[in-house]
Amino acid sequence: MERRQFLAGSSALAALTIARPAAAFTAAPASGADLALDGLFGRIFNDTLALSPESVSSLGLDKGDWAAMKSQLDDRTEAGVSAGVTQTRQALADLAKVDRAALSPASLLNLDVVNYQLETRLDSPRLKVDAVQRPYRLYQQGGAYFSLPDFLDSRHTIETAADAEAYLARLALVGRALDEDTAEQKAQAARGLVAPGWSLDLTLGQMQKLRAVAAGENTMVGSLVRRAAAKGIPGDWKARAEKIVAGTVYPALDRQIALVQQLRGQTQPGDGAWRLPNGDAIYAAALRQATTTEFSPEEVHRIGLDQVADLTAKLDAVLKAAGMTKGTVGERLAALNVQPDQLYPNTDEGRATLIASLNAGVARMTGLLPRAFATLPGQPLEIRRVPVEIQDGASNGYYYRAALDGSRPAIYWINLKDVGDWPKYSLPSLTYHEGVPGHHLQISIAQTSKDIPMLRKIGGFSAYSEGWALYSEQLADELGAYDGIEKAGYLQSFLFRAARLVIDTGLHTKRWSREQATDYMVATTGFARPRSQREVERYCTMIGQACSYKMGHIAWTRAREKAQKALGPKFDVKHFHEVLREGAMPLSILEKRIDERTAAALRG
Repeated sequence: MERRQFLAGSSALAALTIARPAAAFTAAPASGADLALDGLFGRIFNDTLALSPESVSSLGLDKGDWAAMKSQLDDRTEAGVSAGVTQTRQALADLAKVDRAALSPASLLNLDVVNYQLETRLDSPRLKVDAVQRPYRLYQQGGAYFSLPDFLDSRHTIETAADAEAYLARLALVGRALDEDTAEQKAQAARGLVAPGWSLDLTLGQMQKLRAVAAGENTMVGSLVRRAAAKGIPGDWKARAEKIVAGTVYPALDRQIALVQQLRGQTQPGDGAWRLPNGDAIYAAALRQATTTEFSPEEVHRIGLDQVADLTAKLDAVLKAAGMTKGTVGERLAALNVQPDQLYPNTDEGRATLIASLNAGVARMTGLLPRAFATLPGQPLEIRRVPVEIQDGASNGYYYRAALDGSRPAIYWINLKDVGDWPKYSLPSLTYHEGVPGHHLQISIAQTSKDIPMLRKIGGFSAYSEGWALYSEQLADELGAYDGIEKAGYLQSFLFRAARLVIDTGLHTKRWSREQATDYMVATTGFARPRSQREVERYCTMIGQACSYKMGHIAWTRAREKAQKALGPKFDVKHFHEVLREGAMPLSILEKRIDERTAAALRG
């Protein structure tokens, strides 16, 4: 999920000459020292982009001086990863030379946040994994096989014949990217870094779906043909793309399938980080990164249990008021999930109706936003179904930010493998989380802010953004956005995130199995088992990230309550939300900044 990661370096691309105009990516300086720091941020930003052509396209910057990047893919080799580490260390060394005493408060904030971002990147090479939160190269939600078809379809824009030619150039590199993943996974397997067996089964299933269709019917071919036709771009695009898929992509995919089949018989038992070499240290680092706190796994587990108990009691009251009195809260929610009036038909027409209802929810909330926000960005948002070929392993919902130049809208993805996973009462809170006032509003405000450098606009902290999105579900309740039983959906969403604290720490430190964790989620939240299992599977292979939601929400609500108490009648929720213009930051820095803003409001 794009929002969950800061740009990762991949390749030096030494053969590529790019002009890098840093001035386009800076905020207005306040002093000579601020100007120098801002220039350094611009250089680090550009150096980072030079290591990731895919990030350049994702940000909508693959034109002008950066146009050559549109024909390239990231380098997935060990050398590519090492180039990113080297760049990060150099950036930290350069930032260490900055005279902090000469900086304005705004620049000091930027410096502290960027240092934190860069320092956490070095956890992974220190522990000899690609990423502490994503330690496996190939799994049900990771690898070029999983990401590149979607990347080519949703991030590589096609407006001209040159764009279509660049698409073909990238398609010709997909086989190489697959082989790079295959080689790296083979090397990492020798060090004990192989995903759990069930994850490899899902991975194989998705690879085989990608491979099963004739080359000319592959989604990567279809995307080019469809979009070139829509723009009236003449050319034999299907035949050329089909030749590439048949000649290079499918053979590389066959080699990758063979390796995963081999590893399936060799992978270690177990589901959590404890099964990995140095697994306890990997999980500790992942939890720190995900939550931007120093809470221990045991402390997080206890917080989760307390939150589950509190939210279960609140749901019990709501359900009783709705006439649902029999069984546990989880059992009553499970019964609500299958009530006929709560279900869309599990058909293409039902899916279209569901997505239309989500768009209506976004429109309704957009009308309420001026009551709580002074800054309202205008980037468009599209709601799309997760592609069928990856829906078995994909998350239930996620968000892609808009291109910086406006060439591509933001996208809120929903997994509609089984429409029964989405009873109607649960959907409003999801829309407020992924759309507005959640991720879409928060990330869009940061992208358009003039108060922070571009290096911070493209960065992120899961605890900040996921905590904000969960806070947004609460804010929607304050704005009167839930009708009737939808309030149970909002509280169930919170209960779900609290259960994640228990499950994630249970999986990775208490040796819970995938089945045990799924049982707990079903019993606690009332979610359908297939949906619950997909969630648990994500926690097993994306370590620690699930804890960022509720820990971040706790920090946001605690900071707001503190500001309200200090300001009393002077408290203005619109002013409180203006902190979003300062961009994502670790929770400790966020709470400090809100304290400082509160003090300034008291003085003013």
